[in-house]
This record gives sequence, C-alpha cells and structure tokens, in this order.
Amino acid sequence: MSDLQDQVAVVVGSSSGMGRATAIGLADRGAKVVLAARRRDKLEELASEIGTNTLVCVVDVEDTEQVEALIRSTLDAFGRIDILVYATGTNIPERSLQDLSYETWNMMINTNLTGAFYCTKAVLPVMRQQQAGLIIYLSSGCVQSPDMSGVSYQATKCGMSGLAHGTFKEEQENGVRTTVIFPGLCDTPLVFKRPTPTPPDVMAKALQPQDVADACLFVATLPERARVPELVLLPAGL
Repeated sequence: MSDLQDQVAVVVGSSSGMGRATAIGLADRGAKVVLAARRRDKLEELASEIGTNTLVCVVDVEDTEQVEALIRSTLDAFGRIDILVYATGTNIPERSLQDLSYETWNMMINTNLTGAFYCTKAVLPVMRQQQAGLIIYLSSGCVQSPDMSGVSYQATKCGMSGLAHGTFKEEQENGVRTTVIFPGLCDTPLVFKRPTPTPPDVMAKALQPQDVADACLFVATLPERARVPELVLLPAGL
C-alpha cells in the first residue's frame, strides 16, 4: 500500500517495541521514515530491514540541541515533516511512591513528558509553515484506568494527554492535528521492568506492538479534514 507516499514521518523511540513496529508500518505505506532513538545499533538494524527512504538519527530526547538537530537533519534530507510519532517511554522497577526518589521522578518526567514537549516544540514551526501536520503521542491505558504502574509513570502519561490536547487547541488554525493513543498491556521490553513478573497466561492475552502500530496507521492515513483526539486500545481478553 502507498497511501502515505511522499509523506515524511519522524518516529521518536523507534529502536524497539511500539515505535519500531510503527516505523515499519509507516514505511510499508510509502512514507519516508526518520528513525530516532538513543541506540544507533538498533536504529541501523531497523533501517537495513526497511530499506530505502530512511534516515537514522541518534537522539537523546532530554537534550534540546539534539532534538533540534533531529528536526534539521530531517528537513535537510527530506524537506518536510508530515507526521511526528512520540513513542519514547520508560518505567522503573522501584516505582512505588515509597521507593521513588527525587532523581528517578525527574528522570521519568524528562523522558516520558519533557522529551515529548521538546519534540513538539521543535517540529511545530515546520508544521505551521506547511499549514499541515500530525503529531501522535503514545500514552498509556493507565490514564483511563489507574493501575500499579507507578505514580511517576501515570503522571507523565496523563501529562502527555494534556500536551496533546493543548497543542491542538493552540495550533488547529495552522493545520496541526494531534492524537493521543492509550494502549493497555502490550508485549514490549517495558514489561520486563515490572517489579513482579506478569504471569504468562496474562501476557498471552496482551496487545502486540503491531496492534499499536496499526492504530497509528489508522490515524495517519485519515484525510486532513479528520482528527482522532483520543484512541483507547485494550486487550480484548483482559
């Protein structure tokens, strides 16, 4: 399929999990894909798998200069940015309020939320000039149904929802659309950071990264007149 032919998509957090699956899906639909994350080896491996029309950009989302360099490199290579997917996210085993330190709280905020803000801030001038653009934020089902994923994780994922909706309200007149996706339990490397292992029978019913990628592709392939503010994606068997 080529319904995203000639569009340029930046996928932040594309080295694994949902971001990786989304990058592959966007490329399969004809998009030129910028693969952004911290692990060069994983990005280059993915670029080789996808083939042509990819750009590897090593970026630490907590560094504004690196984020701005990501946007500049994309423009130098492809001339525009139609889609930004923020799929970067982390969690920690010591996630209870009792165990959470000031340092780990700040790390969680910086990676999961501040990084999303930096990427949004950097890409908006491009989308304003184009009078078109789509930003997809991968949040978490814990926003809809609070769980034991930890207060710092839940705070960042709730904050991402506010970032998405606030950005749209301010930028809709410039043709910028936003979507925030709330996936439930998904079989990604993040699951292995849980303090207590998830039982195999539960994991057997979890979402797969491809399910989240398909949700992103659904949103990305809609006409510009249409917008999905929020999309909740949950395992049917849990």
